[in-house]
Amino acid sequence: MRSHIESFLQYMTVEKRMSANTRQAYASDLTQYASTLNQLGVEDWNDVTRSHIVKHIEELSQAGRASSSLRRAVSSIRMFHHHLKMTGVTTTDPSLYLETPKAEKQLPDTWSQTEVERLLDSVPTSDPLSLRDRAMLELLYGTGMRVSELLGLDLDDLQFELGYLQCEGKGERARIIPVSSVAQSFVERYIQQARNGLGGRETEALFLNGRGGRLSRQGFWKMIKRRAKLAGIDKEITPHVLRHSFATHLLENGADLRAIQQMLGHADLATTQVYTHVNKSRLHDVYRKHHPRA
Repeated sequence: MRSHIESFLQYMTVEKRMSANTRQAYASDLTQYASTLNQLGVEDWNDVTRSHIVKHIEELSQAGRASSSLRRAVSSIRMFHHHLKMTGVTTTDPSLYLETPKAEKQLPDTWSQTEVERLLDSVPTSDPLSLRDRAMLELLYGTGMRVSELLGLDLDDLQFELGYLQCEGKGERARIIPVSSVAQSFVERYIQQARNGLGGRETEALFLNGRGGRLSRQGFWKMIKRRAKLAGIDKEITPHVLRHSFATHLLENGADLRAIQQMLGHADLATTQVYTHVNKSRLHDVYRKHHPRA
């Protein structure tokens, strides 16, 4: 049974151009699924029934998995069983008509402008790694890029003489993003004063780790958690907190929603509209705090 999972993942990677992160997530979902089936005594994919799948999803839910994680698990299982049937491994698809868990409406984590400024201003620029960290954080907040987009930047993606950069987003969709003068100045300082000291002569990657290779998501995650702690910010932190803060602060200061959509690289305006709910919730907080009859 495990070999069919590997064949499916290989198919999705080669034929459907599944990203490395998505492949890892699907592999985890399907490995857990196969483990549940094994515990239920199922040893052949042809013996799987809809009840087996429902049992697995119920166990994930009882274990505290978030609705987004449950939805992804259902998606993984559906695509996998469809692949098994299409390739002749099975004669039926037990995942047909399987209900998808409803998505929880969660507002993105954002920081206030004061908190963002405290984080940015707390990062020194006295050594190559600190200057790199400051440049990355300034660029994230100054453009609203995803972390994966930031780490995928090469030197020739920067068009600072024109005031923008180009990045490749989800679905390999390239987009142009304006860059603030502050973010641009820190990135230029990093390139001139720090990048070569990290081994930058041998690669086109913009942001490097201490060994001269492209910085990883894990490396960035460790960095931003450490920098937030040093800045004295005792709040929940996510990899996209600066992206969400970028969009929220633009909206609070009167930016057009469609312009924000383009800068964030959202294919659908409805995805961007979540930030209007964040804005409304903040207005509600201000009203309750300051109105004498609230």
